[in-house]
Amino acid sequence: MKNSLGFDRPKHILSASQFNRAFLDYMYELINQIRKFDKTKDGLMYLQSLLPHRRAMLYFTQPSTRTFMSFQAACHILGIKPSEIRDTATSSERKGESIDDSLRTFASYVDLIVMRSPVAGLSDRVAGLLDQTPRPVPIINAGSGPDEHPTQALLDIYTLQRSFKSAAGIEGKTICMVGDLKRGRTIRSLSRLLTNYPGTRLIFCSPPEFKIADDLRQFLKTKDISVEETTNFSAAIAAADAIYMTRVQDEYDQGGESKRVDYSTYCLKKQHLSSLKSDCVIMHPLPRRDELDPAIDHDPRAKYWRQERNGMWTRVALITILLGVDSHIVLPTL
Repeated sequence: MKNSLGFDRPKHILSASQFNRAFLDYMYELINQIRKFDKTKDGLMYLQSLLPHRRAMLYFTQPSTRTFMSFQAACHILGIKPSEIRDTATSSERKGESIDDSLRTFASYVDLIVMRSPVAGLSDRVAGLLDQTPRPVPIINAGSGPDEHPTQALLDIYTLQRSFKSAAGIEGKTICMVGDLKRGRTIRSLSRLLTNYPGTRLIFCSPPEFKIADDLRQFLKTKDISVEETTNFSAAIAAADAIYMTRVQDEYDQGGESKRVDYSTYCLKKQHLSSLKSDCVIMHPLPRRDELDPAIDHDPRAKYWRQERNGMWTRVALITILLGVDSHIVLPTL
């Protein structure tokens, strides 16, 4: 049942598809309000007073720097002291225990589990399992194989909202996504969220081998959104209001196939800046390789370092929603 703000209060954070426009607008206001508390010591102490009585587990069995650190920082900001598993070799899974049994065990100790795994769909499966137990706890999907990365998509939307605040918002903007679009879970999740903004145009620019997967293509066909697929990098970035660069996801290679793809013409260099719109937004989920020139970092259109910091505040907001303290932050007029 939808609340007065127009969205179902989430039980878990599993997929970008679960969010509607009302939720995205609420998140924008909530994050902005949380950031105001960061301005003073008293504000930060207030945030820390919200959840010191709750416990969280960071189950990150896939390598991660930014996502892990931002969730860890988000927990600390709210007064939570999280536990962590970063290698299944240190758990009873090494003895043959199933992932399902391990996560059910962890759920008996904590009030929230944040999961990052190379296994697609694992977060959904664990959430379904725990919902059938006497002690269900919220699950946050912090990245599941090449499938979904909903919290990254939420922080990306927030970054776009902030960047386009003086330009009538995200509606009607052209967003160009570049790179390994087939295996890039950030692309999959962000594309789904962007369908909540009428008039948005998506340009997918990649080598033929890295085109978006058929399931995403079919999903977008059901939405009122313009979609173009191209290999013409120069034309695509020149038309964009925002450029979302991504690296090759070669951790999902089966036999080194990424090395056989010529990626050199899909790299954003300093010399490309003159062909971009003057107010173009340049984003990247990081980590980066050669696809994004560090010489661009000081250009005012480069937003990826702000995007990274926005991830921490987005995850603070999500935790407050799941653990029911967001009402202590949002002003009554929101």
